[in-house]
Amino acid sequence: MDVMQGGRIPFAGQVQNYQTAVQTLVNILGDRDTASERLSQCIFTVGMGSNDYLNNYFQPAFYSTGSRYTPEQFADSLIADYRRYLQAMYSYGARKVALIGVGQVGCAPNELARYSPDGATCVGRIDGAIQIFNRRLVGLVDQMNTLPGAHFTYINAYNIFNDILANAGAYGFTESTAGCCGVGRNNGEVTCLPYQAPCANRDQHIFWDAFHPSEAANIIVGRRSYRAQSPNDAYPMDISTLASL
Repeated sequence: MDVMQGGRIPFAGQVQNYQTAVQTLVNILGDRDTASERLSQCIFTVGMGSNDYLNNYFQPAFYSTGSRYTPEQFADSLIADYRRYLQAMYSYGARKVALIGVGQVGCAPNELARYSPDGATCVGRIDGAIQIFNRRLVGLVDQMNTLPGAHFTYINAYNIFNDILANAGAYGFTESTAGCCGVGRNNGEVTCLPYQAPCANRDQHIFWDAFHPSEAANIIVGRRSYRAQSPNDAYPMDISTLASL
């Protein structure tokens, strides 16, 4: 049973779609070398992992992965899939790739509502598992960068989001633990409902709903991903540097 609603294309399907698009590009441009040159200048961004934790590993009522895998084993399994699909992208011409790390899932309103004693303290066992995955993702970047012409980089969304939470007021946020819409504790027990009026001060909320950051928070993450504000924001380079290569 899947707790999410609506259709989604898994990473494997997205990579297949990319491969199909590359074949079309080859046909349009006339040959593979021209297509490869064009693709080598493109920037690809890949963000994977949040739902594997939110809606799988930490959903024991629906999935058994939490009992079958240790956090280390689960991260290894995800990274093995990640590596395979990135290698497929590379073989089809992707050279500049930004991998977006998983943010602080344990601080989302849904997780606070379910597991935090005070509704404000982030859930350590969840964030600990996320950090294991992110560390392996950094290692994957290093591995991919051994390939000829590859320029892979890691965007440390966890670090950026941690800074936003720790300095919420300085960023203009007044609410860091509750969604702008939703139901129950932290507006996180049930996410935004159809026709439910959201909060009037959405730009002052770090979270839009039970799971997702607000637009205001995402703008900060996006800006720091493009041009790092801290040395920890990106490894080995930010997206603006990647664009200049």
